Amino acid sequence: MSEKAQGRWQLQSIVGQLRSARDEWRRTNGRSSGEQGGRELPSREAMKGILEHLCGAMFPMRLGPVDLREESEDFYVGHTLDSALNALFGQARLELRYIARKGKCDEAQVDAKAERLIQDFAAALPGLRVLLDTDVLAAYHGDPAARSVDEVLLCYPGILAVIHHRLAHHLYRAGLPLLARISSELAHSATGIDIHPGAQIGPSFFIDHGTGVVIGETAIIGERVRIYQAVTLGAKRFPSDESGQLQKGQPRHPIVEDDVVIYAGATILGRITIGKGSTIGGNVWLTRSVPAGSNLTQANLQHDDGTQK
Repeated sequence: MSEKAQGRWQLQSIVGQLRSARDEWRRTNGRSSGEQGGRELPSREAMKGILEHLCGAMFPMRLGPVDLREESEDFYVGHTLDSALNALFGQARLELRYIARKGKCDEAQVDAKAERLIQDFAAALPGLRVLLDTDVLAAYHGDPAARSVDEVLLCYPGILAVIHHRLAHHLYRAGLPLLARISSELAHSATGIDIHPGAQIGPSFFIDHGTGVVIGETAIIGERVRIYQAVTLGAKRFPSDESGQLQKGQPRHPIVEDDVVIYAGATILGRITIGKGSTIGGNVWLTRSVPAGSNLTQANLQHDDGTQK
C-alpha cells in the first residue's frame, strides 16, 4: 500500500476496521479462518471454470475449444475431465470440511468421502449426456424457429440452464448442496432462469425463451414438459415451527405431470398437481390441482361477475 494511498483514502484505518468487523463476525458465529488459513468455503469462480470444462467434455465439438478436431476428441475429453474432476474434488473437500465444522459429518472421513462422491459424479456423466440429448431434441422439435440441434445447444439459454441443472441436481442429491447451488446460480446469472438444484425434472424438458422462469426446490416435473418465460413454480406459504423458524425441506412446490405445457407468465403455487397433458395459459394464477387434460386460461378461471374461481 503506497504512502499516498494511505494518506488520501485513510486506508490503514479502513483496513483495520474491516479486519475488526471480520474478526467479530467469525467470533460471534464460531467461524474459523479455513484450512491452514486458506479458503473456508468453495469458490464461485472455481465452479464456473469446472462447469465450463464439464460442458465442453460432454459436448466437445459444440461447447469445446474452437480448434478441436474430431480425431482428438477423446484426448480432449479425457484431459478436460481429469482437470475438472480434480478441481471439483478440491471444492467438494472444502464443502465437506465446512459441514464437518458444523458437526454434521466426521472430519476424518472428509477426503475419502469427497473422492467417493466425485467418482460417482464422474460415472454419472455419460447418463447425464444421454438425458441432456433428450432436452436438446425437445427444444429443437418444440420450437419452429430452431433450424438445428446445434443452434439449440449453442444459443438457447434454456438449454444452458438445464445443463447446469442436471449437473447441479446430481451434486445436490450427493450431499453437496452448496456446490449445487453455486452451479445453479451461475446459470441463473447468465440466463435469468432460476432452477433450484433440488427440483426433480424428467427427460425431454424444454424452457422456451426462459427469462424470469423460477422453479422451486421441491418441484417435480415429469416427461416432455414445456414451459415459457416468466413461469413460476413456487410455494404458496412457508410453514414455521414452534419457535417461528421456517421449516426447511418440506414439499411446497407443484407437481407437473407428463406432457404439460405452461405458457408465459403463469404462476403456479403450492403442493398442487397439474395433471398429465394439461395446458396452462399465459398469466394464469393457479393454487389448486387440476385433472389430466385440463386447458386453463384466464377467461375460464373467472366467474361471470369477474371474481376468480
